[in-house]
Amino acid sequence: MIGILGGMGTQAGLDFCNKIAVLNRGKSDQEYPKFILYNKSDTPKRPENLKKYHNVLKELIKGCQLLQKNKCKFIVMPCNTAHYWQEDIQKKIKIPLISMPKEVYLHTKKTCKKNSKIGILCTEATIKTKVYSKYFDKSFQLVSPGKKLQKNSVNKAIKFVKMGRVKDAEKVLKQAVNYLIKIKCKKIILGCTELPIAIFAYKSFKKIRESKIFIDPNLLLAQVSMKKYKKK
Repeated sequence: MIGILGGMGTQAGLDFCNKIAVLNRGKSDQEYPKFILYNKSDTPKRPENLKKYHNVLKELIKGCQLLQKNKCKFIVMPCNTAHYWQEDIQKKIKIPLISMPKEVYLHTKKTCKKNSKIGILCTEATIKTKVYSKYFDKSFQLVSPGKKLQKNSVNKAIKFVKMGRVKDAEKVLKQAVNYLIKIKCKKIILGCTELPIAIFAYKSFKKIRESKIFIDPNLLLAQVSMKKYKKK
């Protein structure tokens, strides 16, 4: 059984569950994968609590321990910024916690030449805590928008998705996307789980999977989860 620690935010967790289901279409209910979604929406805000590290860590550990107690074989967190706490969470649980940033890096290594320019759209906290940089910096040029675009495009898009204003999010995010395309990024990581919702909300699942420039970490995590699930 797959354990999903969600609620960071709620729509991102539901988006992950939907991708799990779509990736493994069954002819009957019994053919779909078994999973538990713990929508732990009371987890303290990650970007605002970087300095209160243990407050967030404590709640994330509680969530993972509940999933472990309910016999999940491994856990995923559909939240990029939460992976700042990933290593310390793993020390407190006995089942694997899959690292989304690491899986994105391994995927990029297979699809892009070394030293390629890779764009990332994410929260300021994800940039600050280097959850992607620690994997990418040795092999790629990881590029994010400047402060103005981060504030007026990326941050606004994330906020709009959390508010359910997906069309507004899609519109405002285009500014940052166009900038990364203009500076010739080979790939663009949608490194906040709200952002694929903004980019792909009105597109078919086939188009999401076949996107040549966007990397959706939530989709990639779902694909990795299904491979691991089928091995059990």
